[in-house]
Amino acid sequence: MQLLVVENRTAAAEPLAPRLERYGHEAVTVATGAAALESYTEAELILLDLELPDIDGLEVCRRIRRESDTPIIAFTGRGAELDRVLGLQAGSDDCLDKPYVFRELMARIDAVMRRARRPPEPVRPPAEALSVGDVCINPASREVRLCGRAVDLTRKEFDLLYYLATHSDSVVTRQRLMAEIWGDTSANALGPRASRTIDTHVSSLRGKLGHSGWIRTVRGVGFRIGPGR
Repeated sequence: MQLLVVENRTAAAEPLAPRLERYGHEAVTVATGAAALESYTEAELILLDLELPDIDGLEVCRRIRRESDTPIIAFTGRGAELDRVLGLQAGSDDCLDKPYVFRELMARIDAVMRRARRPPEPVRPPAEALSVGDVCINPASREVRLCGRAVDLTRKEFDLLYYLATHSDSVVTRQRLMAEIWGDTSANALGPRASRTIDTHVSSLRGKLGHSGWIRTVRGVGFRIGPGR
């Protein structure tokens, strides 16, 4: 694959590109957000450091996502859940804390590309809107409203919320969510990386809906849609 590495620290970028190339990839490295916005169209996957010297990395991510579906793996050096949530909300497909283990990076690249190359997502909702309490989900327009107010969701957040709403009479397991929403049916779908992906999206959804009760955790099993407040 043609990879674009956006990394402002030379000490981190210089060893990464040769290691990626040893795995058969072509890696182009840039150090600024402006350079990333100029060169991302040639890439099949973007590795994006969110801490850039000129343009905020989240804004770079948002701009790329507005124009392209190119998969993005973002990196944050703060190690906080909020930073990972913001990265996903900006449009990245995955977000990894720094420093990271190279093997984990390669596993995440494989997982993201596997999802990007799979057939259209299995979530094919009918045209009619669905209501759960004060939340109205319109699958035709992919809009969500809470008490009449529009809620801005990413693609995966919408699919996750809609899937839980259409299965409101049952608890949906993490493995099932990884298979149906992320298209991952491998053994990794039960691992900690998959759990963190789901937990981050659930946390983001709860924040946007304004209350944790909208998505209830059933310990040791999975999640189910709730009545909110």
